[in-house]
Amino acid sequence: MFDLRPSSQRGSADHGWLNSQHSFSFANYYDPAHMGFSALRVINEDIVQPSMGFGRHSHRNMEIISYVLEGDIAHKDSQGNVRTLPAGEFQLMSAGSGISHSEYNHSHKDTLKFLQIWIEPNVKGETPGYQQKDFGQSEGFTHIISPDGTNGTLQVKQNMHLHQLILSPGQQTHLASTLPNQYVHLVSGKLDIAGTEMAAGDGLKITGGDKLVFKSVDEKPVKALVFELP
Repeated sequence: MFDLRPSSQRGSADHGWLNSQHSFSFANYYDPAHMGFSALRVINEDIVQPSMGFGRHSHRNMEIISYVLEGDIAHKDSQGNVRTLPAGEFQLMSAGSGISHSEYNHSHKDTLKFLQIWIEPNVKGETPGYQQKDFGQSEGFTHIISPDGTNGTLQVKQNMHLHQLILSPGQQTHLASTLPNQYVHLVSGKLDIAGTEMAAGDGLKITGGDKLVFKSVDEKPVKALVFELP
């Protein structure tokens, strides 16, 4: 079963320094029909003004993924990590028993655009952890996150996988998943999945999918995040 949610139907929040689009209920945006999907709890598309950001705050028992689309994040946390996360790189912070951090737009003149993604873990109270990696921009599927860190992927505390998908105009590929649920967030371009067409910012819940065919149907390249979920 496919359930498409157009970008225009997402929740939104404008705080001046931050403009955010919420794929699922978050903060003051509440929609009982969109509380998450399987272990996927949050996808926020955040645009942060120059030199602004999220001051020091805490998390517990959540796997938090950041994926920068434009600009750089300045990250600092209570585990002693002081890092810069540039466009194209992935960050996975395991909050576990508790971690506090801040994240700011590193630039004094350009906006920052990134995806903030939360995954509910299948174990709680673990030691917090931090991972960051550039996986490049290869066409097709690139395996980003896995439960066991196989083949250099970031290791998450959940039985799920995250893939980066890049397709040239007219190109297609497929994914055969062994997990019962998939979720696709389209970053850019237009994408057809088994006859369902997606535009940038759209989200697609897939249940009971087997071998899915992904096809670029626009003049612009496709970039998407594809989640395999329990």
